Amino acid sequence: MNEIDFAPIGYVESDFKEIQHDPDIFKGTVSGIRILDEYVDGLYRLEQYRRLYVIFVFDRARGYRLVIHPRGDLNRPERGVFGTRSPYRPNPIGLAVVELLGVEGPLVRVRDLDAIDGTPVLDIKPCEDDSVIY
Repeated sequence: MNEIDFAPIGYVESDFKEIQHDPDIFKGTVSGIRILDEYVDGLYRLEQYRRLYVIFVFDRARGYRLVIHPRGDLNRPERGVFGTRSPYRPNPIGLAVVELLGVEGPLVRVRDLDAIDGTPVLDIKPCEDDSVIY
C-alpha cells in the first residue's frame, strides 16, 4: 500500500491534555479549533451551519489491537476495533460530529469534540443532513 500524506489545517484547543478512554467525558464540553493562517479564508460563511464533521488525527495514540475491550473495561465484551471509538487504530483517524458555536477569526468554537489539546485537525465539513441556517 502507498503512504498517504496529510498536513493539518489547524489544532484543537481544549482543557483535556491526556488521552481519554471514555469518549462520553467530552459530551457538552466546549473547545476550539485554531486554523492555520493559510487556511483561514476557508472558514468564510462556515457559521451558517449548525453542525460540522471534524476529521482529526489521534497523534499520541501508539499501536493498536484489532480486538479490544471497549474503553479498556474488562467487564465489557471484546469487540473489533472498527466497532469502537478507540484512538488505537490501524489508521489513527478520528471523526466527530460537533455543534458549531461560532467562528472568531481563525478560531472555530465547537461543542462535543472528542479530541485533546494540540490534536491535529485534517478537515472540517458541514453535516450534509443539516440545513443551512440562512
